[in-house]
Amino acid sequence: MSRVAAVDCGTNSIRLLIADVNAADVNAADAGTGAPAPRLADVVREMRVVRLGQGVDATGELAQEALDRTFAATADYAAEIRSHEAASVRFVATSATRDARNRQVFVDGIREILGVEPEVVTGDEEAALSFAGASSVLPSRGQDPVLVVDLGGGSTEFVLGNADGVIAAKSVDIGCVRMTERHLQSDPPTAAQIEAAEADVDAAIDEAARTVPLERSAVVVGVAGSITTITAHALALPEYSAAAIHGTELSLDAVRQACTELLGMTHAERAALPYMHPGRVDVIGAGALVWRRVLERLASATDGRVTTAVTSEHDILDGIALSIS
Repeated sequence: MSRVAAVDCGTNSIRLLIADVNAADVNAADAGTGAPAPRLADVVREMRVVRLGQGVDATGELAQEALDRTFAATADYAAEIRSHEAASVRFVATSATRDARNRQVFVDGIREILGVEPEVVTGDEEAALSFAGASSVLPSRGQDPVLVVDLGGGSTEFVLGNADGVIAAKSVDIGCVRMTERHLQSDPPTAAQIEAAEADVDAAIDEAARTVPLERSAVVVGVAGSITTITAHALALPEYSAAAIHGTELSLDAVRQACTELLGMTHAERAALPYMHPGRVDVIGAGALVWRRVLERLASATDGRVTTAVTSEHDILDGIALSIS
């Protein structure tokens, strides 16, 4: 048994996973015996909304106040990692940091606080980690291609894979923070703003589809905070419950309805929902818009064969932890 620590620093949130990895499973998988992939036993799992990507789409730089929030959260995570004596640590940064001209300030700050070199991964690397994390806890579908969609703050990853691994992957710059800042500025958004955002999303899906054969998808799995929150809304949960959300399979119609409701709500109405994290209130409408359009396009690409969507609470964070086990 080994203890690892993974940090996923995205555009909207920074998350920590400290987990124990079953060494026997790791060895069996490495030996090619067909045994299950390494399993993680959570010790600590935390999430904080720091909005690192604040303004990056417009300015091309990380704002100082966003860096300060992220560094403060990282300092707390460093104390947790030391307290729980994790043997290995991996810190991964994604969309906002990839886009920022001043990302070296971020890299230097994280290194000083945490004592490890933060990795600013490519979109393809992010996609592979997301697929590894999601597939590690879902029932195997054998050779049937599974499309994992990781809808983040700055980007969305489309990853098609099966039991043998990733078939094709593409990261595109549509995320809940980016689309909110770029388009959805009214409360609630206007029809014209929604139309402009959907045009952006369609162009990004077209780009993804040139690399990822969406028509081959047998099932779609959605991960990350926007999608789990949309699922909580569709289920009308009395509070946010990862256990209730994980593995839920809903009809595309039910998911689209939940997305449309969230997109049309005011800030105050969204804030009043019992499962809504305060840090998602202002960006969940854009997340709902992206997820709704992705599912509509997927249904069309597969000639209606994909009729449901599965939600996973496990994603890139688990993939990072598994990568260092």
